[in-house]
Amino acid sequence: MSKFAVIETGGKQYAVNDGDCIDIELLKECKEGDTISFDKVLLFDDGAKTDVGMPYLEGRKVSGTVETVGRHKKVSVVRFRAKSNYRRHYGHRQPFCKVRITSIA
Repeated sequence: MSKFAVIETGGKQYAVNDGDCIDIELLKECKEGDTISFDKVLLFDDGAKTDVGMPYLEGRKVSGTVETVGRHKKVSVVRFRAKSNYRRHYGHRQPFCKVRITSIA
């Protein structure tokens, strides 16, 4: 069984394995091809032993490389009030980083 970890970044938690590709919140310092290390590891499992942090594990680190920096599909938001001629329409595209996990240590 491969190594498994739960990391925290951007206020969210992600369960990752070696070679996984995840979409995370955009980090200001990330560009395509950069290496990122996540030191907020909440849980680590190597198949034989499971370590759980309170809240984080000391000495554990997950690293990955940035594959893509972009924005998700547009989400349309419509506000409408009946009988009052009130209509508002706007959209939002959330920025993201696509990261491929390279090592769990």
